[in-house]
Amino acid sequence: QVQLVESGGGLTQPGGSLRLSCAASGIIFSDVNMGWYRQVPGQERELVASISRYGSRNYGDSVKGRFTISRDNTKNTLYLQMNSLKPEDTAVYFCNARRQRDSFNSWGQGTQVTVSS
Repeated sequence: QVQLVESGGGLTQPGGSLRLSCAASGIIFSDVNMGWYRQVPGQERELVASISRYGSRNYGDSVKGRFTISRDNTKNTLYLQMNSLKPEDTAVYFCNARRQRDSFNSWGQGTQVTVSS
């Protein structure tokens, strides 16, 4: 079955950087659109960034210019490079894979990112 496993979260200071990874298995990686979402307890899960199977990218307004989403289809891995981190970026970050053709939608378990002084 499909597995999405996030890694790379942790604690950093404001202005710091982290690189998240999402390792995908049980799926034809090149056939799915991928994305990063984040969620704070008690709040709605929000889109951080997405990248289509064609390589087109979208970013949430709050992270534009600071975050970069990428994918390596040879490694079946999704990445999120996060720079200039702010306390407001603190959240659990989730990897998502989806495919509109058959309404496929799968989530990882999440990785905690904490930005604090």
